[in-house]
Amino acid sequence: MNSWLWNFRVLWSAHFFSVASLTVLAPLLPFYLNEIGAGDTKQVLIWSGLALAAPAVSYTLTAPLWGKLGDQYGRKLMVVRALFGLALTLLLMSIARSPFEFFLYRLFQGAFGGVVDAGAAFAGSQAPEDQRGRVFGKLESAVSAGSLIGPLAGGLMVSFFGFRPLLQGLGVLVALMAVAAIFLLHEKRTPAASETEAVPEASGVFRTLQSFLRSRRLTAFLIGGLCANIAAYGLINVFAPHVQNLTGGDPDRAAATVGMLQAVMWGAALFGAAWWGRRNDRFPVERNFAWAALLCGLAVILQAVPETVGWLFALRLLQGFAFSALLQSVSFEISKSSTAANRGVRMGSASSILVAGQVGGALLGSTLGGFLSAPYVFLALGSVLILGALVVKFAGHLPKVSSVRYGGGVFKR
Repeated sequence: MNSWLWNFRVLWSAHFFSVASLTVLAPLLPFYLNEIGAGDTKQVLIWSGLALAAPAVSYTLTAPLWGKLGDQYGRKLMVVRALFGLALTLLLMSIARSPFEFFLYRLFQGAFGGVVDAGAAFAGSQAPEDQRGRVFGKLESAVSAGSLIGPLAGGLMVSFFGFRPLLQGLGVLVALMAVAAIFLLHEKRTPAASETEAVPEASGVFRTLQSFLRSRRLTAFLIGGLCANIAAYGLINVFAPHVQNLTGGDPDRAAATVGMLQAVMWGAALFGAAWWGRRNDRFPVERNFAWAALLCGLAVILQAVPETVGWLFALRLLQGFAFSALLQSVSFEISKSSTAANRGVRMGSASSILVAGQVGGALLGSTLGGFLSAPYVFLALGSVLILGALVVKFAGHLPKVSSVRYGGGVFKR
């Protein structure tokens, strides 16, 4: 078996287990916080919001730095570091004695985790160039599979084992995955001479962010990715109450229905991710992103229309299938714009920008939900996705990203 096939299998498994380990707990987070002393319902909601936002905040600050270290010392090291960081975090969360301790450990998770982005940077540097889109698509399918299996298995495993043993078991499992990565991942570090010379000017975090802003094409893709995350995370706070209204107000029935709708969405994303990845190898990535964002936006808007739950299943199916194209297309474009010497810091910097969309989306959804009815929130967030489609579609008329030497550095245009 060739080394790249081994690499891909290890990366796919790392993506799957890391995402599944985190999403196991996400839907049940209020129950665990209540167990460790969060207090009344209002306090549980406050601590839940803080715990959900914490990793995004710390990750925004550290992702570019980890990417730069990956460029200097190897991207395999960053994959192993992220897996061990997540494993330690899960073990620490299992012994949290208060909501504040749990919040601190979630900050730690964001600062030292980042398995998916570390794996994407590794794949972008090691995958055959003509298969890079397909590889990103298949890795995105691992994220979708983890997002699908995690919540479905979480409730069942908590009922059998409880929260703390479950987190400890997941921590050990992810640590074993890190050990496997040490022995099974093989990194070829053979940057071209011209790329090596460019490192001092090209790989700084602030210079990388400046290069994004200088490239209208990359800026458009990053705006499109921000729109995708804003819409996706904005829906979290309004979707469940919307379903509860459609199911007659019964919370138990609503919870079961939300779970099924989530499973349908992530199941569609699981199959859609690889399909869009293959298209990115064959057709212009901006065209794929624009069509996918348009379809996703329409699917979100139309979810405001049905008066029964049945139609939501078809619309969530379309939403999941289309959404699976968006973030992988941004990663694909960033990877194409990079050299072997600066791919890590560029992908890390891009990830820190996109994570801001998660925080902004959650805040926007909560704010809009406070004074607008759910249908209008769906309309607003779907429009954000359509805006992203238009911005990236416009990017198709701009020059392709290419590296040019200037003043000892690399600039993108």
